[in-house]
Amino acid sequence: MKNIINAFVYALIFVAIQAMAGIVVHFVWQQVVGGTDITVMELVATIAVFSLLTIIIFLSARWAEISPNWLLTKQWDVMMWAVLAALGMVIPMTWLQENMPELPNWIENEQEQLLSNYWGYLAIGLLAPLAEEIVFRGAILRTLLEWNNRQPVGPIMISAVLFSLIHMNPAQMPYAFLAGFLLGWMYWRTGSILPGMAYHWANNSVAYILFRAYPDQDMKLIDIFKGSELHVYLAVFFSLLICLPALYQLHLRMRRAV
Repeated sequence: MKNIINAFVYALIFVAIQAMAGIVVHFVWQQVVGGTDITVMELVATIAVFSLLTIIIFLSARWAEISPNWLLTKQWDVMMWAVLAALGMVIPMTWLQENMPELPNWIENEQEQLLSNYWGYLAIGLLAPLAEEIVFRGAILRTLLEWNNRQPVGPIMISAVLFSLIHMNPAQMPYAFLAGFLLGWMYWRTGSILPGMAYHWANNSVAYILFRAYPDQDMKLIDIFKGSELHVYLAVFFSLLICLPALYQLHLRMRRAV
């Protein structure tokens, strides 16, 4: 029971750090730069401060582990397959979301600001994945698995639910849950957050690149493929030909450090 409580406490601490960073950065920004509107650079600064504080606090308090010993196993192929799985997941998940009931996007303006700025990649592509993997797999899931490692589906499911809820944006929650479950499975198999970091980095990087190429957030796959449903289905099919074999290779190759 203590492990479950600790896991939820870690999630609350994550939210508290995020709120504190937002308040402090906004106050300092107003004093130094001035103005009342939140700019893209203020958003980047907020995410950077929040991510760095999260990483420092969770690692210094030893609430989370990166498991650097896993690198000694030299499973570079696992990192490669994790990246390929993320790349192959993008179009199928986009198609799935487009065919689900539309959910409100509470942070659409902030997303557009971050994704349209080169500094936004620092926040979205690098710092956020690192901080989130340290907290949700390195701390929360690790603690839950200590509670029930024989039946990992439960701990992985709980961590995935927390991961989706913590985004606090309904439009992101379905994919965040599925990604959280997959990332949890990778952590359970390896005992390290590093493969998950590779997947998370690739996923967020693709999101950034796609927005730079197609900045209209209302654009759908059918628009990208010039109105051809056949091309959309082919894109989904060939993406699955990348994603599913990559997941199978991960299943075969992932192992813990001795």
